[in-house]
Amino acid sequence: MKNLQLILLAAVVAFGCDRKDRQKDVLATINSDVIQNSIAYSALGESSKTIGHRLTGSENGAMAEQFIFDKLKSFGYEDVRFQEFEVEAWSRGHVQLTLNTDGTVAEVPTVSLGHSPLEAIVTGEIVDMGNGLEKDYENIGDRLKDKLALIFIGIAPGTSEGEKNLHRSEKAELAILNGASGVIIYNQVPNGVLLTGTASVSGELLPVPAICIGYEDGLAIKESLAQEARVLASINMTNNSGLIQARNVIATLPGTELPEERVIVGGHLDSWDLATGAIDNGIGSFAILDIARTFRANQLSPKRTVQFAFFMGEEQGLLGSTFMVEEAEQDGSIENIKFMMNLDMTGNPVGINAVGQDLDTAFFKDLNSRMHAVDTVYSGRFSSRAGLHSDHQPFMLAGVPIVGMHSNLDRSIYRCYHADCDDFDLVNEEHIRNTTRFASMALYEIANADQLPANRMTSDQTRQFMIDNDLEANLRLQGDWKWD
Repeated sequence: MKNLQLILLAAVVAFGCDRKDRQKDVLATINSDVIQNSIAYSALGESSKTIGHRLTGSENGAMAEQFIFDKLKSFGYEDVRFQEFEVEAWSRGHVQLTLNTDGTVAEVPTVSLGHSPLEAIVTGEIVDMGNGLEKDYENIGDRLKDKLALIFIGIAPGTSEGEKNLHRSEKAELAILNGASGVIIYNQVPNGVLLTGTASVSGELLPVPAICIGYEDGLAIKESLAQEARVLASINMTNNSGLIQARNVIATLPGTELPEERVIVGGHLDSWDLATGAIDNGIGSFAILDIARTFRANQLSPKRTVQFAFFMGEEQGLLGSTFMVEEAEQDGSIENIKFMMNLDMTGNPVGINAVGQDLDTAFFKDLNSRMHAVDTVYSGRFSSRAGLHSDHQPFMLAGVPIVGMHSNLDRSIYRCYHADCDDFDLVNEEHIRNTTRFASMALYEIANADQLPANRMTSDQTRQFMIDNDLEANLRLQGDWKWD
């Protein structure tokens, strides 16, 4: 009997060691393949050169969708499909901003923010609304009514420590709610860099024009107002809006043991049209393309089905990811989506962020440790916090556990966020290769786990989760709070 117990114990130990060796082998296989064969950098370069921007609903956007589809098929994926959706989408026309400061007239460089009106001619006094946060509107009365709000896109120096910033769309919404006839947001990046992006929390057209001006021009207006000058602004703009056809691109790798359970790795393929969108979100979406290649090339077959999703319409209101979630909720398959990994402007990862019910932090810390052992450039940082305004949001609101990677990119890269300098020359080949290899490792381990490291939240649990993460006010501003 004693000998039998010893044999069983030895078998258990041997199985455990064998499993760890197999895990180590998979991570090493991924690492070696990506270092030698990564195509993320070259494919993004090809797309940037031959297609350009990837605006949803545009000819360029359709070309980008087809580009990804064809690449996935070339890797040998049999189940690649377009998920078509029709939505109202916005595109820019022309815009002009003229300032009159105590009789001195000057035209100021500007760019329209997304979902501004199809046509607007507005003239009015400018009122400095600081950072444009809720506290900036306390006791304002009707001081902003029929005037234009000047708002800093960030948090200005000297603001109370720990002040939480708002998304540009939430800042625009607060100004509109307080009677503004126009919104002027000035960028935080020096040297006149102009930023675009949606200024609508709902994805609907705004009732007033919203524009962005450069940092220096914003400070100059602010200084004039501080000296009690009267500054008038005239905004003249046209834009376009209408129903467009767009397509998410989805490739499916069936699971070997639990094929009905799905782990989705997704990121938005679309970009704004001022540049090629190399950082936002070329480095994320083309890393996903390379992850798909890595899985196929190395015959990685995890227990659960893995879907590689390339979303369109993120920049105009999470359109593609929302469509996927709503379709899954309607047919009941949302119950089968067990995890969603989102890669949005992810580069040179050094850790993992994960949220979900009954989160197994030990799983992720062990995974981080094993990934660090493969290459110490990956430091293995771990966190569990929730945010909004990317394609994970609709999944998270449906209770699906979320995972992402901590980026380690130079802050100067982000100065071109949504700007006319977001081009391929910003992309670092080593960094995008690191995204592929470390995200591939994390994705495989989650999809192949004996027990998932988090569970789906119920509606009540999701509601409390949003409250605990201080997201209720933001979701209410967006119109996405669904628990009233």
